[in-house]
This record gives sequence, structure tokens and C-alpha cells, in this order.
Amino acid sequence: MDYLDFEQPLADIAEEIEQAIATATNPESPEVADQVQALRKKLTDQTREIYSKLTPWETVQVARHKDRPHTTDYLSLVFDEFVELHGDKLFGDDPAIRVGFASLGDIKVMVVGHQKGRTFNDRQKTHFGCAHPEGYRKAMAKMRMAEKYGLPVICMIDTPGAYPGIGAEERGQAQVIAENMYEMSRLKTPIICVVIGEGGSGGALGIGVGDRVAVLENAYYSVISPEGCAGILWKGAEHAEKAATALKFTSRHLLKMGIIDDVIEEPLGGAHRDHHAMAARLRRYFQKNLKELVSVEKETLLSDRYEKFRQIGVFLKQTPEASA
Repeated sequence: MDYLDFEQPLADIAEEIEQAIATATNPESPEVADQVQALRKKLTDQTREIYSKLTPWETVQVARHKDRPHTTDYLSLVFDEFVELHGDKLFGDDPAIRVGFASLGDIKVMVVGHQKGRTFNDRQKTHFGCAHPEGYRKAMAKMRMAEKYGLPVICMIDTPGAYPGIGAEERGQAQVIAENMYEMSRLKTPIICVVIGEGGSGGALGIGVGDRVAVLENAYYSVISPEGCAGILWKGAEHAEKAATALKFTSRHLLKMGIIDDVIEEPLGGAHRDHHAMAARLRRYFQKNLKELVSVEKETLLSDRYEKFRQIGVFLKQTPEASA
């Protein structure tokens, strides 16, 4: 297990456990068993304490943990089967977005998700989950197919942002993200969106308009990455921690401000510590909400979705007395 900087107390306790077992004359003796059990309890308590008060910047580190489950992990752990679809019929296929038919119990769905890649080569191919215009066009084309066949759509968001290269801009990156948001608002089929790691900028919004929008407990959802914000406001990425605090993009902040509908609790110590437990919670969330949404009339679904996003934000109305 790789520990983050703020998890050093956990690493120290884990090392104590290993040493207690390695140096014991009889590892199976009651004395050693009691010592190890006490240390494991201490580790659990310390983990609970640390993760109960994560700072926004620490939350970003957890969301980016190299062992955190990606879309491909959830495709095999959450869904019963997955058949991938490729290409946007205009330019090519973008591996940074995975799309395909899947089943969730007796419910057939279309799944769309960012993919960062686990190995160095995969990360190069996917640009660390930063999709190109063809990725968003592919996603939208398959979502329209889902609408045609009456399939709900599930979107899993995990990207620091859309790819900012010249080629992506030449092929209409901003335009295609705007079109996706518009089309998703009109799609006559249930849509569930969940931020499973990073939810950065327009890259997240490109597949982020839905009837239910949730964020995993230790994920973040923001208009910009902390480093990008720090570079603009403080002229240096070294101020990323300060920017993370100012952005208020953790799940607790987002729920309080009414930007998301739900926070999905992670296993103790983060999703990277137990992929199967996190997948089971995500599966239950999908099943519960799909059962609610599939019974809603299409026109009601669309009007509720429209009102949901129109109501996001706080506005201060100036009174006549104040203006005078």
C-alpha cells in the first residue's frame, strides 16, 4: 500500500504490525495475536480520525491516488457485462472515454466513463483521462442510441479536464462540450452522473448533465483544477493548496450548495483501499435511482432535469431601499 504524505501515521502503525509479526518467535501465540489486534484497531481508529477531517487539498490527493478505482475497474465490478462501442463516425476513437452497453441486474444501460489508464503507456494514450472532441462526440452518439432503444445512461466522471491541445481546439473542443450539455439536457431517457475521482472543468461537464448527480465522498468536482486556479490567481502552482480551499469543491461543500444530489460514502480510508466494497456501494446507488427514474414520465423527467440545473446558484436580489 502506498501512503500519501498526510497518511504517515498510518504507515508507521502498519510498519509496527509487520515488525511485530516478523520478529515474533511464535507468530501464532496469543500474546502476538493480542498485540497485532491492538495495533490493527489503532490503525483503524487513526484512519477514521484522519479521513474524517480531510482538507480540500488532501481530498484532491485521495481523488488522484494511483490505486483509486477507474472506470474500467467499475465496468467489471459493478456491471454484469459490458460490450464496448467505438468511434464518433467523424474523426476517430478516443480511448479517454469508454462507452458501451451494460447490464445491471435486470436493467440494461448505456455506460459512459472517462478512463485515465493504469500503466504509463495507457496514461499516454488516454492523456490521463483528458478527452478530445471525438471522445465527447462518441459519448453523445451512443447516448442518442440509448435514447432510441429506451436505455438509461450512466456516466462516470474522472478527468482533470478536457484535453487542451491545439488539435483538440481545431476540432471544436469547446463547441462539442457545449453541444453535449445541451443534448443531455434534452435526452428522453434517465441519466445518472457520478464523479468517481476528479471532476475537472468542462471535461467533466461534457458528460455531467443528468437527473441524478452524485460525487464519491473523497472525489472533487470543480470549475478548474487547483493548480490551474493557483496559476491564474496567484501566478504559481505552488499555491494549489490555497486554491483548493478557496474553490470549495469537496463533496460536503457541493452537497451543501445544492450542486449535487448525493454523496456516496467510500470505504474507510478511501475507495483505493477496497475496490470491491466501493463497487458494491456504487451498484446499490445505481439500482436504487434507476428504479425511481425509469418509472417517471419522459416529459416530467425532462422538466425536472431542466429545473434542477436552472436552480443551481445563489443570487442576491437588491431591494429598492438598498439601492436608494
